[in-house]
Amino acid sequence: MLPLRELRTTDGQAVEVIDPGLHNRHAGPDFFNAKVRISGTLWVGNVEIHEKSSDWYLHGHDHDKAYDNVILHVATTIDAEVRMANGQFVPQMRLDVPVSVREHYEELLSIDQYPPCYQIIPSLTRLMIHSWMSALQTERLEQKTEAIRQRVQQCDGSWEAGYFVTLARNFGFGVNGDAFERWARNVPLKEVAHHRDDLFQIEAIFMGQAGLLETEMIPERYQQDALQEGYFARLRKEYLYLQHKFSLRPMDGTMWKFLRLRPQNFPHIRIAQLATLYYERKAGLSQLIACETIDQLKACLTTNVTPYWETHYTFGSTSCMMEKNLSASSLNLLMINTAIPMLFAYGRHHLKEELCDRAFDLLEQLKAENNYITRMWRGCGLEVENAGDSQALIQLKKEYCDKKNCLRCRIGFEYLRRGERKEERGERKDYG
Repeated sequence: MLPLRELRTTDGQAVEVIDPGLHNRHAGPDFFNAKVRISGTLWVGNVEIHEKSSDWYLHGHDHDKAYDNVILHVATTIDAEVRMANGQFVPQMRLDVPVSVREHYEELLSIDQYPPCYQIIPSLTRLMIHSWMSALQTERLEQKTEAIRQRVQQCDGSWEAGYFVTLARNFGFGVNGDAFERWARNVPLKEVAHHRDDLFQIEAIFMGQAGLLETEMIPERYQQDALQEGYFARLRKEYLYLQHKFSLRPMDGTMWKFLRLRPQNFPHIRIAQLATLYYERKAGLSQLIACETIDQLKACLTTNVTPYWETHYTFGSTSCMMEKNLSASSLNLLMINTAIPMLFAYGRHHLKEELCDRAFDLLEQLKAENNYITRMWRGCGLEVENAGDSQALIQLKKEYCDKKNCLRCRIGFEYLRRGERKEERGERKDYG
């Protein structure tokens, strides 16, 4: 889309871009660690881009030491020489941006209809869409892998603990994700392991460490009922014994959110389900790695609650009798956001490609997520056939559309390219 001509500095030196570097979205030069060969000499440093070269002074870069490592200044209009804070001149290069490309890029950033490139999507080739979706799917798994790697690192390198924290976080299903992650870090798995054959003691530690066994955490209208039922008092008594035994400190129970939550998602229910999962020895990493099919994954994550919670959503507040198993949609989300990323991350870390391949296969066997993002893309003409597709499109929306990162998006690039062709043919800007 840019003019195909030899690149040269304003004083005639040949320029070859070896590596554009990393795009910086924060304070400082626009691109970090670029590699540029100028007149045969390889330079490694930062690159700054402006509309006019005099903008260098307008933005105060001549007094900012953060710009002392700029190796090339690129501008559409060269109207001034530029100096760094140390007084040294910066090589400059003039780069023309065609009017059509500029106009269509501004359209991408300003169109209210979402996504801005929606008009050309139905005309894109299946090959182009498939290749971009595959890249986005991998990118999303890599992003989740990095989050898992950081959790493992925070758990002193324990992949078992890292898996438990990741699983717990996703039991929060968004609203309570942060609170569940904090809770999981606060659960002493080594100590709990000594009582793994006693579900009541596991639940006591889990509820206690969540700060839910404090009387003030029960709404006042339910406190009397909770105390009369006896289950809360027995759990609290058991927790106080274990708390003293293992020197435990509960988290602040006020971190849990209840507003506009369905009762099925209350932390009491989710923690009770995790306690049963842990008791049945299905929440371990070895059990996950052994899963080769969707049915095995479902069996590994399927759980229920103890009898008390079949008639309660919180302490003292009774409900109709219900087993309170994980729903099919909840299981689907746990497989997509926990089990499969964990397989991929563990495979990457231990160089086991078969686990990475299995993660991709399982993702494409799962049902696609049904949320406002996938419904939006369906409305634009994109097929969402499986969870691999829905994960790719979530990545596209969050990392490209929301951030107006159109220049790195293949659909955005195609929008600019087609706009340029239409301009050259003198056609109107209508891609419908």
